[in-house]
Amino acid sequence: MFVLANFLDALAQVLYFLLEAYMWIVVARAVISWVNPDPYNPIVRFLYSATEPVLYRLRRALPLYAGGIDFSPILVFVVIIFLQRFLVQTLYDMARSLRFMG
Repeated sequence: MFVLANFLDALAQVLYFLLEAYMWIVVARAVISWVNPDPYNPIVRFLYSATEPVLYRLRRALPLYAGGIDFSPILVFVVIIFLQRFLVQTLYDMARSLRFMG
């Protein structure tokens, strides 16, 4: 059982890191949207290609524009925080319970 517990613990840590990294990518995308970035810059292209699929789906599903301001990154933050607090914490708790069972 300790192998499964270690696997769930590692999975939770990796998932938390990936969610945290994606949140910072969305923050960077929101910050560069305030200026007129060079669309041929590789960093700008990466930020757009990494975030646009998620933001586009949210914009298409929910009208998140108000007064010319795009609120879809805020909704992405809320979803990421929910996943960090619920899914990652659940994986940690499952790993802890497996350790104490065996």
